[in-house]
Amino acid sequence: MATATMRFHSAQRSSELAAAYQEPCWYAVYTSANHEKRVAAHFEGKGVQHFLPLYQTVHRWKDRRMLLALPLFPSYIFVHLPLRERLRVLEVPGVARLVGFGDYAAPLPAEQIEMLRNGLSGELNAQPHPYLTAGRRVRIINGPLAGMEGILMRKKSNFRLILSINLIMRSIVVDVDAADIRPLGTVEGAQKNHPVELRAAGRPGL
Repeated sequence: MATATMRFHSAQRSSELAAAYQEPCWYAVYTSANHEKRVAAHFEGKGVQHFLPLYQTVHRWKDRRMLLALPLFPSYIFVHLPLRERLRVLEVPGVARLVGFGDYAAPLPAEQIEMLRNGLSGELNAQPHPYLTAGRRVRIINGPLAGMEGILMRKKSNFRLILSINLIMRSIVVDVDAADIRPLGTVEGAQKNHPVELRAAGRPGL
């Protein structure tokens, strides 16, 4: 019985890999430090669909200040393509690898990446945040990120939401209105499965 079950899961995994090999999926690309924009420019020239979320920040020097657009997820870019075309990504200077487990590049759920793309395309104020998986979970019910779940924090009189991509172990923080969120409860660690959290079992092969 156990052998039959193992064969079934092996066949199912092979079927999933074959589908991912042929069908376009979203993948996380790990890049060399500070090469995200250069890699994105190469992807643009090669016609590779990609997503590099940026945020605005002011850097101060002794004699001046400058507004910079920096990656929300340092050293990561998301690409959308069939796995059979992965060489179009891997041959780009500054690309280290597709993120996954061992030799397996792990696809990200398309609807989750689209939520981020749509939510971050407007005037939403998002910034990087230390990776966080434990705390009081809420779901956004209104606004550009409606449907996403994260961990609620309070800063003075404001509410802030931590959104995490567990596959790359990175988080961002956004400001939210109390009327736009619904409580889900409290979890410890990243053991629970949440429908709109970008997660995968195990530890990514970075």
